[in-house]
Amino acid sequence: MNVLSLFDGMSCGQLALDRLGIKVDNYFAAEIDKWAMQVAKDNYPNMQHLGDVTELKGTDLPKIDLLIGGSPCQGFSFAGKQLNFNDPRSALFFEFVRLLKETKPKYFMLENVRMKQEFQDIISEHLGVEPIMINSSLLSAQSRKRLYWTNIPNINQPSDKGICMADILEGEVDDKFFMNKPLILNGKLTGQIGELDYRDNDRQKRVYSCDYKSPSLLARTDSPRILKVGDLEMKASQQVRRVYSKNGLSPTLDTMQGGHRQPKILLENKVRKLTPLECERLQTVPDNYTEGVSNTQRYKMLGNGWTVDVIAHIFKNIPLT
Repeated sequence: MNVLSLFDGMSCGQLALDRLGIKVDNYFAAEIDKWAMQVAKDNYPNMQHLGDVTELKGTDLPKIDLLIGGSPCQGFSFAGKQLNFNDPRSALFFEFVRLLKETKPKYFMLENVRMKQEFQDIISEHLGVEPIMINSSLLSAQSRKRLYWTNIPNINQPSDKGICMADILEGEVDDKFFMNKPLILNGKLTGQIGELDYRDNDRQKRVYSCDYKSPSLLARTDSPRILKVGDLEMKASQQVRRVYSKNGLSPTLDTMQGGHRQPKILLENKVRKLTPLECERLQTVPDNYTEGVSNTQRYKMLGNGWTVDVIAHIFKNIPLT
């Protein structure tokens, strides 16, 4: 199999193929981030980096069997400015379309964030398939809803493993990861410590401390479980101040601004940031896969990366004959 990976990052697609034991003859990667390229090359010395996707010509490559990519999403994301295809980063989607036409692979997969229906429809029209939305929470301790456009057959939702952050935490971590800031618990006077992450009325979402008498509450356990316990008392954005329970899911990892915005958890009355190794586990990346570069770069590439077990779930349906 010859694989072409666009916007390859730290090569999560290669990790997924490797996890499935799928033999790859040539793995070609278009990437320009030198730190992500270093990590990928350290782990896969035989891969071939081809540089800037805009300068890549499909006619210069051998027959490609699988084309994959996750084009930059900043112009599509609900969390972004919604600049859609006018954003030069999101316009890189059309490089995927161009190389899809030039290489004519048997199979392809494009990953991107949830977005407005009008943007999603444009992508679907160009690729000729509708996406499937999969939340990484089914296979990891991270809530990460992503769209996957692919012609790989018979893709269904994976079974829920029921993993939470407590399952992926390191036993002991360096003091530098702990926050020396006061924690303000949610609903201090009522005992409310957080809310379940699902659509329902406010009363049914509330989660209470065992130190208080529990109100009548309709329990729900069949949805992503991001449990916020409070906020740090500090001058920072709301996202930076949030603190979560280890018994719930991590919110979606992003580039984390060099590590300043990684999720924070409450452990035995102390608040700390997640470590790079724990973020690797949230993305189901092998422990220490991103070692060899600064923590800032590790957080960034993990936030930009894929949840490997989700990609493996999709790739396992590739017919190999």
